[in-house]
Amino acid sequence: MEHYDVIIIGTGPAGLGAAFALLEARPGLRVAIIDRHQYSSGGLRNDCKMNFSWPVGFPEDDWDKALAERYLARVEAFLSPSIMERTNVDMYGHRAERLGARLLEIRQAHLGTDGGLALIRRLVAELAAKGAAPSLGEAALSVDAARGVLVTDGRELSFGAVLVAPGRAGFSFLQDVMRSNGVPFVDNVVDVGVRVELREERYPVVKDYYDPKFLFPKKVRTFCTNSRAAHVVQEKYEDEAGVWYSVNGHAWSSDRPANGLSNFAMLKTIALTEPLASGQAYARALGAQAMLLGGGHPIMQRIGDFRLGRRSTREAFTGDLYDFAPTLGSCTPGDLGLAVPAKVMRALWDAMKALDTIVPGVLHPSTVLYYPEIKTYANKPVFQDPSTFRAAPRLYLAGDGAGTSRGITAAWASGMRVADGILAEL
Repeated sequence: MEHYDVIIIGTGPAGLGAAFALLEARPGLRVAIIDRHQYSSGGLRNDCKMNFSWPVGFPEDDWDKALAERYLARVEAFLSPSIMERTNVDMYGHRAERLGARLLEIRQAHLGTDGGLALIRRLVAELAAKGAAPSLGEAALSVDAARGVLVTDGRELSFGAVLVAPGRAGFSFLQDVMRSNGVPFVDNVVDVGVRVELREERYPVVKDYYDPKFLFPKKVRTFCTNSRAAHVVQEKYEDEAGVWYSVNGHAWSSDRPANGLSNFAMLKTIALTEPLASGQAYARALGAQAMLLGGGHPIMQRIGDFRLGRRSTREAFTGDLYDFAPTLGSCTPGDLGLAVPAKVMRALWDAMKALDTIVPGVLHPSTVLYYPEIKTYANKPVFQDPSTFRAAPRLYLAGDGAGTSRGITAAWASGMRVADGILAEL
């Protein structure tokens, strides 16, 4: 059985951050990096927006400001981002405050999807040059931390430590690992919302601030804004209950021609309490309902139709006020009122109306609402050592799937934090 000092499952920012931190501190370490995809996966592939300000991306259960900023400095030093300029944000911030909302001012960098892919290729090549053993297209099946054994779809490996960092897409696998290794966890929080697509001229704040972070009452926020050359995409989620789809947004770098459109998520955070229920199961149920109404696809509706209380149709999706074609053409025109829970829809709509006051034009009749946009990164393990994200002897968990981060830079920081813990134990 082949042995490694450290095995990392997942090649997103948490896994990459851990791998680089380990090999830079201990160059001779035997490190394997495994991903079930034929390519390096994770948040770097999709638009590659990076935020470098507390508290964005850092769950406050696991981080305080001083700790997060110390790791952010290390992430920034390694990635050397080009921070984007913000202008005219005071005006939007003052408008938000008058409505009981808040605009966060975040230091941001944006590479675009093509820039992110180029970065991934460079990082994976650098890891291989440092002696790491990347294995893409190899699926981890089980982790036995007590024995120090990982079983994949092609072999068995032994390890001194293992980091499980499969991201949001590996949510269910991570739960299996925790159950099989006796790691207590809760999974009761989920973000549910819509992806909004509109002409960039109707959301001009993005010319001054690429990814504006607005916080609204009722635990609603904007998230993951894309512009310039922006598109809405469909993401596949698969677990033991079957397949369902969520929507997401991305944009190409400034090297690509602009299409004049922007998109962003409007999300409401839901915490399930009594009885304590699975956020993942709830998300799956919402996704399945949307797939039923959309004939196996997400659904979309124009604001003009939504306000009139009528469904959108394929024939009515172009012409007159409906003056641009949706970028996710495979989405099914329909009625969000039949799919989105009423309490969620009311909170989202109140936030949309406030946003239209802050940035007039958002609620133009042509604006498209795509549903569902669901973020299932709510696993909250009970760590044996919270300072290093060690869940059991030899077993570490990090990244969005483990609830230690929400985004690229915080995931990278959580991987570094695990690496520091592993190095101290080794």
